[in-house]
This record gives sequence, structure tokens and C-alpha cells, in this order.
Amino acid sequence: MDETTAEAGTVQIHSMGRQIEIEYQLISPELQQRPLLIFLHEGLGSISMWRDWPEKVCAAASCRGLVYSRYGYGRSTPRPMDEIRGLDYLHVQAQDALPALLEALDLSDEKPILYGHSDGGSIALLYAASLPDRVGAIAVAAPHIFVEDITIEGIRKALDIYRTTDFPSKLARHHRDAESVFRAWVDIWLTPEFRAWNIEDLLKNIRCPVLAIQGVDDEYGTLEQIRGIKRHVPHTELLEIPECGHSPHRDQSEVVINALCEFINRVSP
Repeated sequence: MDETTAEAGTVQIHSMGRQIEIEYQLISPELQQRPLLIFLHEGLGSISMWRDWPEKVCAAASCRGLVYSRYGYGRSTPRPMDEIRGLDYLHVQAQDALPALLEALDLSDEKPILYGHSDGGSIALLYAASLPDRVGAIAVAAPHIFVEDITIEGIRKALDIYRTTDFPSKLARHHRDAESVFRAWVDIWLTPEFRAWNIEDLLKNIRCPVLAIQGVDDEYGTLEQIRGIKRHVPHTELLEIPECGHSPHRDQSEVVINALCEFINRVSP
């Protein structure tokens, strides 16, 4: 596995009608002839919560990487506690915020490969469906395409853990405003109206290669999430991983890295 280089910083973008600061990291930017792999974090994630996994992937695949913390997360502009997150918040990230970030980083001409985990997986699907000419391929791990009972139950359990353990202090290591991050995630998913959230109708617009990954023991979703993607996007490749929960990149790191390398080599030889 080769070593990687990295550049980190913040950049101002115009998104959602305002100027916001986004924390980002570029991995091996000098590899201009290799694909750009963009990492999209989960609903409580950030750059730091990926740890060194993006660097490992980029080294193994000999590709460039972009990791960033979305608005409200990590060291990016915090979300005010009284700001209500819309039911379309994932659509906004895919159709507005990510294109704005790529423009700010002078990467608008790229056709990246997106790797999205959980919420990030849904964002990757929405980006590929909404901007099919601006993406090379997508790999999604534990994505959501509709809301299941197991998802709601998992979030309720997470809320109980947040209230009764030291989880808030652990989360605070990764975010400027961890309370805002957690409340925004819990509040939208437990809003009764969000139970009808569903992006299946949009999936038919996806034309790029798709790799859909999920742990057999995912505590936040059933395998119907990725099998549903394949029904709507028949060329999707499925990877169902035994002894793996909601975070395949942590639970079965090498399996996912190997699958990603093979996928990237096929779609960007």
C-alpha cells in the first residue's frame, strides 16, 4: 500500500442561500490522472470520525480523495439549534451543497466517484440521479432509500444512549456543536412526516456504475435498502457482508477496501 499526501483546510461556499464554511481534506491531490473519490459521511459523522480510512482507500486504489464535513458537522459552520432541518435535507446536500463545494475547490469539471455511508449513501444516490452527467460512479454503504421501522427503532435506542451515557462527550470530540448535530439527526428522523420519505422514484435516473454495500446485521436497515436499489437500477452490483453492522468500513474494513479497489479499477481503468 502506497503512502498518501494530504491537504486540509476550510473553504467558503454559497449554499442554502447563505455563506458557510466547510472543513475539507484533499488526499493525494497530485495524482491528477487518477479518479477523484469523494467520501460522504453518515448522519453523525465528520472528517475526523472517518479516522484514517479514506487515506487507506486512496492508497490502496491509487486515487485522489476529498473528505469533508457537511454544514453543521465537524469544524464546518455549526447549525443553530433553532434552525429547522427540512424533510428534503439530503436532497439539498446532493443538489446544492456538494456542487457548491466542488465549484469552490475548482473541481466542477471532475466526474468523481462518490463513496457514501448511511445518510452519505443517500446523498450519493441523489447526486447521481439529479446530476447524472457529473458523476463517474457511486459506491454506497448502508444507504437509505426509504424509512423502515428498524431505522426508527435504532434511532430511538441511540437517543436513549445519548441521554444515559457519556456519548455526548465522545461526540463532542468531533464537532464544534455536537448537541446541534445530534438533535438535528434525531429530530428529523423521528418527525412523523419523515416516515413517508422515499427516494425510490428518483433512482431510475441513475446511469453510472453503482456498488451497493450493506452488512447483514445492520441495526439501522434491512437488506431491502440495497436490494431495492438494484430493482430500480438493474446494473447495480450488490455486496452483502456477513458479520457486519451499519458501518461496513469499520466492521469489515478490508472487505470494503478490496471491493472498492476492484470497483474503481473496473469503472476507471
